[in-house]
Amino acid sequence: MSVKVRWSDAARQDRLAIFETVCEDAPMAALALDERFGEAAAALARFPMMGRAGLVPGTRELIPHENYRLVYEVDETAQIVWVLALVHVARQWPPTEP
Repeated sequence: MSVKVRWSDAARQDRLAIFETVCEDAPMAALALDERFGEAAAALARFPMMGRAGLVPGTRELIPHENYRLVYEVDETAQIVWVLALVHVARQWPPTEP
């Protein structure tokens, strides 16, 4: 089964923020980390259930790097994997209600 992978606006923002933060001190590491995120998401196109059940009902989670959690959901009807968030493992997840 091969599905499309789409990044939500929030997940794109997460990815950019991580890149910019890491890039301040280590530009090459930022590039390598971003490439790792892209490869992990691309792998979901072929193996959408490879991650574990997520903490948020209906989601799954993949750890593309020991410090980051990629949160996604699988829309089997539309054959799309939606990347919902990219979160540092030290951050509160799921976020608490305000």
